[in-house]
Amino acid sequence: MSQNANFGMIGLGKMGANIVRRLSRHSITSAVYDVNAEAVATLAAEGAIGAIDMADLAAKLTAPRTVWIMVPASVTDSTIAAMAEHLEKGDTIIDGGNSYYKNDLKNAALLAEKGINFVDIGTSGGVYGLERGYSLMIGGDAKVVASLDPIFKALCPGVESAERTPGRTGQPSQSEYGYLHCGPVGAGHFVKMIHNGIEYGMMAAFAEGLAIFDAADEMTPAYDLDIPAITEVWRRGSVVASWLLDLTAQALVESEELTEYSTQVSDSGEGRWTVQAAIEAGIPAHVLSASLYSRFASRNNDEFANRVLSAMRYKFGGHNEKPNNESTKA
Repeated sequence: MSQNANFGMIGLGKMGANIVRRLSRHSITSAVYDVNAEAVATLAAEGAIGAIDMADLAAKLTAPRTVWIMVPASVTDSTIAAMAEHLEKGDTIIDGGNSYYKNDLKNAALLAEKGINFVDIGTSGGVYGLERGYSLMIGGDAKVVASLDPIFKALCPGVESAERTPGRTGQPSQSEYGYLHCGPVGAGHFVKMIHNGIEYGMMAAFAEGLAIFDAADEMTPAYDLDIPAITEVWRRGSVVASWLLDLTAQALVESEELTEYSTQVSDSGEGRWTVQAAIEAGIPAHVLSASLYSRFASRNNDEFANRVLSAMRYKFGGHNEKPNNESTKA
């Protein structure tokens, strides 16, 4: 197959594969590689250029090459280093995953020794990005980022995805399209990190509020509330209307009791890094911190602490906790 692409994608999970598909809709052909040969074959059948390894990927790209890395955080750094062995001065590596922004500085420095550009992109849109577009938060050298503008324009949701903010007139700004050059290397992932920390807090607020509704039939007076209907009415004209609420309403229509979902909620690095950044900056982040800790608690990481509390209650007041965890009043 002829070398007719200068954009490459490594990592063909749901995000990486759909980015390739969305670019294809805008006449941008990608060379693709993944450790899963079946994923490569699937994209190749749709018009992408399949590669058997990183060296083959580089060979099937015309200079200047741009390679987007979209792999799990645990192997991002090693993948960047491995791909760099097959690139040349003037090529660019994009880290589009949820990497720690301080790691970006290290990767950029290593690549700079070879004359390879580094761009970090916080990518939001999830499995809906193919149709809705991706919100892109970008860090890197201004000239390098500007050279990649056709890629960003193809991936972003576009101005029409939201009503213009009152007061904004004239030619739409970059951010109104749904992507933004936030600053130098690391700035994109830093902005995405805080974005995800805020997301934790918003999710926790919805979850806690709906849990109170779920318990309302045992309160005085008792209310038998229709929680799916409540989320539906909130979607229309309410100040808490949001995409997160849309997804919650959808889940509740599919399963009102949500019994097929786990009660254990995992956390990714961004929530922890956001709290760390708040500590470094000396900024109170009560909600974001609490939402992170609630995820820890959901995984029963507070069991020992709760046993200590139970033991103290018994020792100072003889309050023996019941086996079903119903305690007497302190």
